[in-house]
Amino acid sequence: MKADLAYVPDGHPRQVLDVHAPAGVKPLPVVFWIHGGGWQSGDKNDVKRKPTWFHYKGFLFVSINHRFLPEVPMEALLDDVAKAFGWVRDNIARHGGDPDRILVGGHSSGAQLAALLCTDERHLRTAGADFGCLIGCLPVDGDTYDIPAIIEVAETRCRVHHQPQASFGHRQKFGNDPAKHLDFSPVTHVPDDKTNPKGIPPFLILYNAAHPDNTGQALRFGEVLRQGGVPVTLFAGRNTDHRKLNDDLGRPGDPATAALETFVGTLA
Repeated sequence: MKADLAYVPDGHPRQVLDVHAPAGVKPLPVVFWIHGGGWQSGDKNDVKRKPTWFHYKGFLFVSINHRFLPEVPMEALLDDVAKAFGWVRDNIARHGGDPDRILVGGHSSGAQLAALLCTDERHLRTAGADFGCLIGCLPVDGDTYDIPAIIEVAETRCRVHHQPQASFGHRQKFGNDPAKHLDFSPVTHVPDDKTNPKGIPPFLILYNAAHPDNTGQALRFGEVLRQGGVPVTLFAGRNTDHRKLNDDLGRPGDPATAALETFVGTLA
């Protein structure tokens, strides 16, 4: 593994990534992974079995860090993701990866960032790329594919139960501006056109079936992708939780891993 490679020269300490490159046949398709943590915490090292499992399936694995809220705004986090992706496009061939075959994935807050990278072409352009280099997207148990919806649900829940509203909830994290809430929502960027005119890559959306918000968001996003002509598979994890669904990926006998194995088997 090559650790703490800077994707911004002389940048912030968190503007770094790890490259987990297996020995063997090259060039390999690449997994570009974004950790979770509510955009305020988390680390690229929290990948558990994923690099080894993906190596076995013939992939190189990259895990990135980004800066955090509230130190920087959401726009800066997305800029970090785009710059890290641009570094991969420019440099991964030297590590044995194929810059034209990238699977983007992430957990929780990383699921939203991954989904946005794979639906909003502006971030790919920042990276000097387009949808043509993406072979798939793997968002794991996100709750912010439709940000206005999660804001309404969360704030209504607090209001009807006479609970105080969150001081730094989704409304504030995404800029406290309805236009920004729409713009940061992956559902906004999927054209309602069954021809998939952008060439958005296939999606496998994993979600925890026991969590109503994450389930609702996954089903909503899945339907938007279908209406847009994007190949999409949804997997409802049962007898699991938000963290376990992600941590168990790569574990023998894990149902979500079986769904992932089927998905990667369909990718070019």
